[in-house]
Amino acid sequence: MDFEFTEEQNELRRQVREFVESEVAAGTFEVTSKAIVAEVSKSFSRKMAQRGWIGINWPKEYGGQGKGQVDKMIMLEEMYRYQAPTGYHFMAERQIGPALMKFGTEEQKKEFLPRIVKAEDGAMFCLLFSEPDAGSDLAAVATTAGKEGDFYIVNGQKVWTSEGHLSDYGWLLAKTSFDESIPKHQTCSEFIIDMKAPGVTIRPLINIAGEHSFNEVFFDNVKIPATSLVGKEGDGFKQIMAQVDYERSGIERLLQNYPVYTALRKYIAEMTPEDRHSDYYGWIKDVMAQLEIEFNVGRLMCYNTAWIIDQGKKPTSQAAISKAFCTRYEQKLNDTAMKIMGPSSTIRKGSETLSPAIDVAACYLWGPSYTLQGGSMEVLKNIIAQRGLGLPR
Repeated sequence: MDFEFTEEQNELRRQVREFVESEVAAGTFEVTSKAIVAEVSKSFSRKMAQRGWIGINWPKEYGGQGKGQVDKMIMLEEMYRYQAPTGYHFMAERQIGPALMKFGTEEQKKEFLPRIVKAEDGAMFCLLFSEPDAGSDLAAVATTAGKEGDFYIVNGQKVWTSEGHLSDYGWLLAKTSFDESIPKHQTCSEFIIDMKAPGVTIRPLINIAGEHSFNEVFFDNVKIPATSLVGKEGDGFKQIMAQVDYERSGIERLLQNYPVYTALRKYIAEMTPEDRHSDYYGWIKDVMAQLEIEFNVGRLMCYNTAWIIDQGKKPTSQAAISKAFCTRYEQKLNDTAMKIMGPSSTIRKGSETLSPAIDVAACYLWGPSYTLQGGSMEVLKNIIAQRGLGLPR
């Protein structure tokens, strides 16, 4: 891996940083920190689209810039240092677009890819994978899609659907084969489903921080056209496995709480001279040095995974390592911030007594979900052991 960026890449970084900083200065959005999926702003996404930054690494034939995964990583790094509101196009660009390019029909590509890359109306997607009894084991999904003529009839339940209440479409994994002699990982298929279709019910799940991001989604005889099938029937699990590397390798896994780090550094810089001569300050220096080391290690992991993708190779084990390391780092960052900042860090944002703009308490409460979403730590360790180290099951 080359650890130097090209002049063109450095220029891209400068342009993105100047754009985001100008948007912050103009009050377009407020720097915050908590969830992996940033706030939803269609207008902000459209500003990015006008600059060619949505689908920056997509082929030009699909409206992209034809750049590499490293270029996209540079752009995302600058965006997520400020938690820019990229939520409108986030899922669609990261997973849906690449999956459609690989598995979708020409009609599906023509219908959705231009809308995603331009951040047009009706282009926001959510992922309909996890179920009450099928989280990390996606092959165990119980939601069914039975074919009836030119339609599929969908019944079942999904859970932990991020931003499902805001999305136009869902990327659905459902069981299409009911022959018990067929291995369960060959019984599922992928579909595009209208989240406003009759029979779709979305209910909010309020997390421990008191916020609504997750949802549970119910399907009661939802009728979708057969043209909604993506790829081949029965290949859904295999197709998803080709998509999760992009989900796990993103630098957003490292930077979702970066504003906490900047707030923590500011807090330490403003400590009194008396505090700086205490043993407590010596401990602070040690833990902050460790956080800085681990941040840079995680950053290199993310860029290494992007570089591997640009070499045309499959980074399954590297993406798993990156996701496992970075999400643990984020939890450690929040925990350290709470310890150093003390009681003031437990005051929720909005209180006049709280000086930092970042809701450290909310970030801490969000933390347990980081090592679950996108594949639990246990699943990631198995992937690393089996596919990375070649160990037996």
